[in-house]
Amino acid sequence: MKAKGAVRRERLMYLLSPIGLLLLWEILIRAGFGDRRFVPAPSDIAERFWLLAASGELGEHVLATLWRILVGYVIGVVPAVIIGLFMAMWRGVRIIVDPLIAALFPIPKVALMPLLLLAFGFGDASKMAVVAIGAFFPVVINTYTGAANIEPIYIDVARNYGASRLVMFTRIVFFGALPTTFAGLRTALAISFLVVVAAEFVAAKSGIGYLIWSSWQLLQVDSMFVGIVTIGVLGVVTSTIFREIERAVLPWRPDPQ
Repeated sequence: MKAKGAVRRERLMYLLSPIGLLLLWEILIRAGFGDRRFVPAPSDIAERFWLLAASGELGEHVLATLWRILVGYVIGVVPAVIIGLFMAMWRGVRIIVDPLIAALFPIPKVALMPLLLLAFGFGDASKMAVVAIGAFFPVVINTYTGAANIEPIYIDVARNYGASRLVMFTRIVFFGALPTTFAGLRTALAISFLVVVAAEFVAAKSGIGYLIWSSWQLLQVDSMFVGIVTIGVLGVVTSTIFREIERAVLPWRPDPQ
């Protein structure tokens, strides 16, 4: 087990590394590496960020994007976990579902937007749907992989003690798959940001993707970078939250050395 001080230092470094990147960016731009009209310095972006935040415009876009991600993410990952566990426990389910995943997973999720727009319209539902589809596959694959690779001794012990299918499912398979399921959940969250921003480029009037695209059309490069940096900040924050949740849910799992 790592000392608490070492863990705190690692967490601090995890949060400070993006700040170091911004400082390097600022230094290079001020030293003349790059055209400030097209690649603004972080200080320029921060000024525009403050203006957009003070006006409330940025907050509206962020909330719109996060709402679409939250709903679509939950819709996608909940059935993914269940199906992944079923695939590991029942061969029949695996035989049916596995080829469908192999066929559908490689399809770019944004390529489905025209179909989703026809089905759900230009409102939030189509963006939530593309997020749900994007989040589903990494979670179901990771959950199945984790459940299928549980040490056989745990299954044998449970059977020897007469564990029912329900107990086997909820106590052995579910918890045995949790470490890899969390890996899938984090991957799914990153994919959710990717697909929702891409969807907002072409089929939204709000959201961070819309902010980036409309700023590009108006050549407001600093506003465009505000949207890009905001996505990065949200990525760091949500990833950190997931790491802390994983530590709380899986206290027996040691931190990587």
